[in-house]
Amino acid sequence: MSSAVPLRSARASLAFSCAGHAYAHIFEPIFFIVALFLPAETGLSYEEVLALIVAGKLLYGLPAPLAGWLGDRWSTVGMMAVYFIGLGLAAIGVGLSQGPVMLAVGLGFMGLFGSIYHPVGISWLVRNAVDKGKAIGLNGVFGGVGPALAGVVAGGLIALSGWRAAFIVPGLVVLGTGLLFLIMVAKGVVVETKSDRKPEPAAGRGETVRAGIVLSVTMLCAGLVYQATQPSLPKLFEERLGEFGLWAAAGGVTVVYLLAGLTQILAGHLADRMSPKRIYMVAALIQVPLLLGLAHASGLGLLLIAVMAVSFNMAGIPAENLLLSRYTPSKWRGTAFGLKFVLSFGVSGLGVPMVSLIRGHGGGFETVFSVLAVSAALVALAAWQLPGERDQDAVPAAAE
Repeated sequence: MSSAVPLRSARASLAFSCAGHAYAHIFEPIFFIVALFLPAETGLSYEEVLALIVAGKLLYGLPAPLAGWLGDRWSTVGMMAVYFIGLGLAAIGVGLSQGPVMLAVGLGFMGLFGSIYHPVGISWLVRNAVDKGKAIGLNGVFGGVGPALAGVVAGGLIALSGWRAAFIVPGLVVLGTGLLFLIMVAKGVVVETKSDRKPEPAAGRGETVRAGIVLSVTMLCAGLVYQATQPSLPKLFEERLGEFGLWAAAGGVTVVYLLAGLTQILAGHLADRMSPKRIYMVAALIQVPLLLGLAHASGLGLLLIAVMAVSFNMAGIPAENLLLSRYTPSKWRGTAFGLKFVLSFGVSGLGVPMVSLIRGHGGGFETVFSVLAVSAALVALAAWQLPGERDQDAVPAAAE
């Protein structure tokens, strides 16, 4: 095999992984938009329509460690092919479904196939990248592009052809990506590899255990901040932006997350050249006053603080993923990212009912964001306990 093949495969893995990340985050927001139209067609109430996605949400998170394990033990390239083909077919199936039961089953399959991406796609990306932090940061931007595109895609397709097109057309795009992926595998452009393009010094057993415990705490707390902030911002904007409230509720959140998502490129670039542990700590520490600011801000200043708070929350993600990959043996990396996904998107998803519970018992956003500020402080404090930096130049990069 020529030395050019691994480099070509690395570039292809970055492209397909970024596309896969966008696909992983686009369908749930599409459903929430489609759900506005389904009561008239299904005869269900809006709340009953929303309940149809519950199984899909559970299947989006819980099987992730198994998907990662299969990527580690069988094939990351094979699992990515299953992801693209399966998700595309499931989305088309949702669009063709007849009745609530078939719709719920289709959404369940979308969640099941969607659970493959984060543990497999990100570990595959890390394995093939040389500038790992930069690649993770770029990949993170595409994760934000998915939800941002969902509203435009769903709204346009519903207006043109009805709600079914909002699933069928994106499903065909994902399926087409999967077929292209298989062609690239058959031509040798995408190749399976079990070792990193840029190997790093192996962590000792003690370092691995210590980092695993610390990162479990930080990923849970950082995920809580992300998961609780996302549903809070639309209502917060509506309440506190006065004459701008309706505009902010409709488009302000998209602007916030698009701008914040771009910070991951810079954060990932810095994580390659500086201490990812330090970046992780600083990003969490800066969130504390910003979240407290969100608890009390109003007017246009609220928008600025929201952009900064979400930006620093997202800025920690490349460093977090880089730390997780460094302290996890390569043969277990997919499994580790699967467990992270359960913590960040599963357990910390309790942030959504937490917001509802606090507000339902008379608490306001002052209480919500004060709790999140404490959570960010815990991330910084716990990250301080991570093992010290190691010499990343001790192992040479793979030949290009």
